[in-house]
Amino acid sequence: MCEDFPKSTEDYYFLCDTEGPWRIVLECLAIIGIVVTVILLLALLFLVCKVQDCGQWNVLPTQILFLLGVLGLFGLAFAFIMPFNQQTAPVRYFFFGVLFALCFACLLAHASNLVKLVRGGVSLSWTTILCIAVGLSLLQTIIAIEYVTLIMTRGMMFVHMTPCQLNVDFVVLLVYVLLLMALTFFVSKATFCGPCENWKQHGRLIFITMLISIIIWVVWISMLMRGNPQLQRQPQWDDPVICIALVTNAWVFLLLYIIPELCILYRCWKQDCALPGNTCSVPAYQCGFRAENQELSKARDSDGAQEDVALTSYSAADC
Repeated sequence: MCEDFPKSTEDYYFLCDTEGPWRIVLECLAIIGIVVTVILLLALLFLVCKVQDCGQWNVLPTQILFLLGVLGLFGLAFAFIMPFNQQTAPVRYFFFGVLFALCFACLLAHASNLVKLVRGGVSLSWTTILCIAVGLSLLQTIIAIEYVTLIMTRGMMFVHMTPCQLNVDFVVLLVYVLLLMALTFFVSKATFCGPCENWKQHGRLIFITMLISIIIWVVWISMLMRGNPQLQRQPQWDDPVICIALVTNAWVFLLLYIIPELCILYRCWKQDCALPGNTCSVPAYQCGFRAENQELSKARDSDGAQEDVALTSYSAADC
């Protein structure tokens, strides 16, 4: 972070500064990430109309919200590539915590639903899962608004703060995000216990994603608070450290969570099979049995048709 503010006409020079290769590399990764995220978002919207299993479908709106958050993270990288000034400072302090809180809240909502599914329970409705994600991220939004408003109204304007003060405030502002990370990690670990094996693969994706994310956050916070001052690279390395962590974590969200989730959805759709839950020992709770029961009703003779239709209606009612 810089101690003084360059002129606005000079700010955009850093977007093509060949003397800072880290900027060019991160710009490319961020732009590619934006394109990939948009493609994945379109693919997810396409599969929304194809998914038949209600347990899987109910989480799709939350995953769409998650992808919008990841898209915002890639866009936020440009605020760290450009110099720290009156325009980029509020954007950094507000959106960094809010966007990460939104992503982790979506993962936590998904993991909470999986805890029920792996034990043979009924999936939460899509509105409930979505409200959990939005509600959990709302607190970080309130905290960020209050902090930025307080700094601006007092006339302190970030410029009067030392690099050390800026870094401390930046990390303290993310305490709630760290709490969400820890909670999501432990809830995703709870998805390993239960009789429904196929649902556990989703829990493993969230668990691995959170594990790598926690490692990234420990590294960048350690570098920002201890490493850079000890190496006498503060504030020169502050922006690169945060921006690298931001882009890396956004790619982790795509590679370890969203892309595998889409692969599972696509594979089940192409095979025209019932989505996860078929191995569960409690068939009354599995909406995916609806298609199987319909096939059985067609295969049996007319004398048993009425019984099969009743069984199919019962399973659909549980959905």
